[in-house]
Amino acid sequence: MTLIPFHERGSTPFQQLLGYNESILKYWNKLGNELENDGQLSARLKEEVRRTLAQKNGCLYCKAKGKPNPTDYDEKTAVCTGFAEAFLVSKGQTSPNVTAVLKEYLTDTEISELIAFICFTTASQYFGALMQLGEHQR
Repeated sequence: MTLIPFHERGSTPFQQLLGYNESILKYWNKLGNELENDGQLSARLKEEVRRTLAQKNGCLYCKAKGKPNPTDYDEKTAVCTGFAEAFLVSKGQTSPNVTAVLKEYLTDTEISELIAFICFTTASQYFGALMQLGEHQR
């Protein structure tokens, strides 16, 4: 059971928990849609990063959307998901050795997009965890 009841505003259980705050819901969705789409990094790559983060960020709803699939990773996806795993372990205090790998494989624009995506996705997953959003509410 969620911490608070679902609001009628929103098209997913996650959005219905944000639905109590119309402008937050609106802009959260807008930023989420922008970050999830193809940008400098593909939507497919970012979905694998999202799945990687979901395994440890505590949101059962997010975790239930699927596990990472490393057998299909190209080199860039492996680097990005590896960075996400390092972020999870270090809670943002990634070592210079880890960030050096990013600089070797990604442009500055891609690094900025990846880190923005990781931060937003982590915030979303923490929101789901704190709101006790479960996998059965998908």
